[in-house]
Amino acid sequence: MKRVSQKNGSLAILLLLGSEFLASGLRAQTNSGPARFEAEIKAFETADRTNPPPQGAVLFVGSSSIRLWKTLARDFPDHKVINRGFGGSHVADSLAFADRIILPYKPKTVVLYAGDNDIAAGKAPETVFADFNSLTEKIHAKLPQTRIAFISIKPCPSRWHLVDKIRAANEMIARRCAQDKRLVYIDVFGPMLGTDGKPRPELFVEDKLHMNEQGYALWKRIVVPHLQ
Repeated sequence: MKRVSQKNGSLAILLLLGSEFLASGLRAQTNSGPARFEAEIKAFETADRTNPPPQGAVLFVGSSSIRLWKTLARDFPDHKVINRGFGGSHVADSLAFADRIILPYKPKTVVLYAGDNDIAAGKAPETVFADFNSLTEKIHAKLPQTRIAFISIKPCPSRWHLVDKIRAANEMIARRCAQDKRLVYIDVFGPMLGTDGKPRPELFVEDKLHMNEQGYALWKRIVVPHLQ
């Protein structure tokens, strides 16, 4: 009887461990891919119902470099602007949520910044390029006249070891933009390099990834002419 009890006890432990493993797997799935941004996207939708943003505006979308651009309205006073950046996102995430945070606004221009999180996560430049193409195709399928401006993946000290992949992704997207007058490539990569050919440290906060006020001031000067 004691041996049977031991077997039953071992079976119970295995079942418990199995259920915990399944639950952790489900949590991992929930916290990966576009689903990890669901709360932020719902917050945007709630804000839109309370205070509907204007249509025909300039929509800034993408990762934390957009989310943290708190001075958009002041930097571009001649344009109605909407900020729909969500930190940590990839190009594919903007694609996944395009039906909810891009297309409903019917923007005249979409300014996209994304790609460096993709490269840092191990995605190939070709994948970033393919996702960019998929996003532009989705937008133009519903809004054929909307201009889409891609801010080049920036050089930053913390990810300088990925510079070859960043350059490759930028070059592919730049060539694609040159083929369609509705697409615009905005080069911030070159202006963010110093005379030594490396990222200018004075443009970044302490994490050496995100930009400070001086960095955003540089972006403003570069982006303004492309919104005319």
